[in-house]
Amino acid sequence: MRIGPYTLPNNLILAPMAGVTDRPFRQLCRRLGAGMAVSEMVTSNSLLWGSRKTRRRADHDGEPAPKSVQIAGADPRMMAEAARYNVDRGAQIIDINMGCPAKKVCNVMAGSALLRDEARVARILEAVVGAVEVPVTLKIRTGWDRAHRNGVRIARIAEASGIAALAVHGRTRADAYRGEAEYDTIREIKQAVSIPVIANGDIDTPEKARFVLEYTGADAVMIGRAAQGRPWIFREIDHYLKTGEHLPEPSVEAVHRVLVEHLQALYAFYGEETGVRVARKHIAWYTRGRPGGAAFRRRVMEAGTVAAQRAMVDEFFETLARRQARAA
Repeated sequence: MRIGPYTLPNNLILAPMAGVTDRPFRQLCRRLGAGMAVSEMVTSNSLLWGSRKTRRRADHDGEPAPKSVQIAGADPRMMAEAARYNVDRGAQIIDINMGCPAKKVCNVMAGSALLRDEARVARILEAVVGAVEVPVTLKIRTGWDRAHRNGVRIARIAEASGIAALAVHGRTRADAYRGEAEYDTIREIKQAVSIPVIANGDIDTPEKARFVLEYTGADAVMIGRAAQGRPWIFREIDHYLKTGEHLPEPSVEAVHRVLVEHLQALYAFYGEETGVRVARKHIAWYTRGRPGGAAFRRRVMEAGTVAAQRAMVDEFFETLARRQARAA
């Protein structure tokens, strides 16, 4: 899988997710098998570039290449400026968000709302591609709603505008995250363009990844929600695609080690107060489906310090490990 001058180590990509794909999570997923990780979206509004949140989102220290930064907005000039701003701060790939279904994004005609205005799509893509020397990629949905699936037309506009790769989520904006992703439109897009196409949506097992790659002909798959609390999914899928065999499920002790590594990175990146708050959702994801997990999550949400949060996490996983040992 190549994007511009960059050859990725595999065809598995961490999807950009607001509030999730910060630098600690991107680094962890790369270490556990993702071939590339895309940042949270950065606004094209220059008035917000000095905010702490935007500075964190533009922080790529210590990340392996290629560093992909997603930008969002509706004005071609502002998007071009945002692309230059992020390249100056280390971005090696600029990704354009035309896939986010969130109302607060679509209400300002950004994200997937742009799919209703193909002329504006072309102006934005051409402005951004012309503004920077690095590859520019695009993330879209299959259309605005099921009656207006214009993903193929958008893909052709993207190719003509110089977009280096296209990621497609197999739902419309109106679908949000409801129902099941469909891959027929992604297959049609892959057949319509020659640039790399990345399939996204409901890819949560090694078997599903192989099916989507074979059915759509896509060059890569992009994984989002399935990596929450399970960042080793990339390693599992990569092994399965190469060998046809499954890696064993990580032990309780191994999950505990990964979570502790993740927590330490969050505390270092955000500081204690924000780090503890951000860590809560990740702890919830890592403990989904585990015995006693629901009661533990209620308790751990009350922890307000690093020491308290770490102690509760350690106790929970050590208790799980003892139970497993007795059962064996």
